[in-house]
Amino acid sequence: MNVLTSSIRSRPAAWFYIGWLIINLIQSYGTELLHDEAYYWVYSQYPAWGYFDHPPMIAVLIKLGYQIFPNELGVRLMMALMNTATLWLVHQLLIKKDDLLFYALTASMGVLQIGGILAVPDIPLTFFTALFFWQYKRFLEQDNWLQGLLLGIVMAGMLYSKYHGILIILFTLFSNWKLVRNPRAWIAVIIGVLHFFPHLYWQYQHDFPSVSYHLKERNAPAFQFAFTLEYVAGQILLAGPLIGFLLLRSANRYKSTDLLARALQWSMWGFYGFFLISTLKGRVEANWTVPALIPVIILSHAWISENLSQRKWIFKLLVPSLVLVVLVRVYMLTDISGLTRIFKDEMHGNREWVNAIKEKSNGLPVIFLNSYQRPSKYWFYSGDTSFAINTTYYRRNNYNFWPIEKEWQNRKVLVVDKDLGTIDNSFDIPTPRGIIPAVVIDMLHSFSHIRLSLSDKSADFKKGHPAQLTVEVDKHSINELQQLLKGSGVPNELVADLFVGKSMVQRLSLTPSELQETKLTLTSRENISLQPGEYIMKLGIATSLPNLYSQNSPAIVIEVN
Repeated sequence: MNVLTSSIRSRPAAWFYIGWLIINLIQSYGTELLHDEAYYWVYSQYPAWGYFDHPPMIAVLIKLGYQIFPNELGVRLMMALMNTATLWLVHQLLIKKDDLLFYALTASMGVLQIGGILAVPDIPLTFFTALFFWQYKRFLEQDNWLQGLLLGIVMAGMLYSKYHGILIILFTLFSNWKLVRNPRAWIAVIIGVLHFFPHLYWQYQHDFPSVSYHLKERNAPAFQFAFTLEYVAGQILLAGPLIGFLLLRSANRYKSTDLLARALQWSMWGFYGFFLISTLKGRVEANWTVPALIPVIILSHAWISENLSQRKWIFKLLVPSLVLVVLVRVYMLTDISGLTRIFKDEMHGNREWVNAIKEKSNGLPVIFLNSYQRPSKYWFYSGDTSFAINTTYYRRNNYNFWPIEKEWQNRKVLVVDKDLGTIDNSFDIPTPRGIIPAVVIDMLHSFSHIRLSLSDKSADFKKGHPAQLTVEVDKHSINELQQLLKGSGVPNELVADLFVGKSMVQRLSLTPSELQETKLTLTSRENISLQPGEYIMKLGIATSLPNLYSQNSPAIVIEVN
């Protein structure tokens, strides 16, 4: 015991990081996947330079870990390592020397402990954000071509992790405009762009789906004050369930003219401010600002280390903070049925839910509707490939791009979804999460992979008149759409579904013209009955399921006159 105590006292940092990593590896192994983690695991089954929702970094990291451990630990292995490395980098960036305060402060931040294991893009982005500030510090100190080159590589790493990384780069520039006249800084930009170019080219090849989704398709139809209130409360809790407000206030109070400190300050408040403004357009997930915690830790640590009364509060709240973290960790590791039913979380009962469906499938491939989570969870825990048909009632995701749907055409399949109970020959599957209707389709026809987009200034929507619009057909979809329009015994009806929010207000059946190269003119067989105003339109093609149409276009804002 004396040897152990002596070792801890002589090497506290080593013991801190080793303990942190071991706890998170155990947590990673014993906790079932969240929905998004399973979805990103499917990413890793289809290596590419880009995906509908995100750049490819998360897929690469999951694939590396899963090749070592083909289970939950493998999915999260690189995240646990990056999380620990992030703390080490932040430790090196501390402005003031106070290791004990740093250990207490970070241990009190639940998101660093518990969230640090999750296989989501925020973890690599946070790592590369810390690495960016670490490299930016070296660049400021040495300012040579090598440091500029390395800074560019790190910048590309941020962007390959998540698009939000561009905010860190921009706010760092705002904090130091002299970088514009620095040729080594331009080298960093050029190197970063060159390394990121393969992803940009992937976006170009696929009609920039990520841009369309993040800027248009996922936004709410109108401002709700609840979005802003939820965002502000979420940021305080994210910074620490008990110390969040103290950290944010302390970080704001630290003042310095040092260029690194200015970059940290600009990035912190720039990040928070950008997403605060974003709440005017739609809901902002609390985790989107996780990279801002890097400057929060460094700046708050610097201020608190000089204010003993505030420092005492960190240590007073350490024990209750750790108790909360331990309780959450234990809950994640154990399936307490009563609590699981109350919280309806994503971390328990996945295997039982999958086994119940698989047993009733009788060996048939299983398809879901309007979900990227359920097919991903089913695939991971059953070992059987699955996918989802995204209808006009939902949104597009990467299942619109992967080849599974094409490969399964004309196959006999089992379709599972809560809205199938009214279809003839449907039957119920009892699962731990309730009864789910299912139906067997003897010959699958679905066309989510066909991509249509509205040509510029080519839509005419007037109340009391038929709608007419011209659409651009993706070059990879032309041959299949031509065969479909000729009619070959498969559903081939096209529709334009018009929505207010998530409610469909009118369905227009469309008559297509002859396909002219990549353009198709569509005319509705019904007159528009809606009042003048703004609506969301989604184009769809009939599937094997009655009255369900695959979503074949982005959500398009149209104006009825």
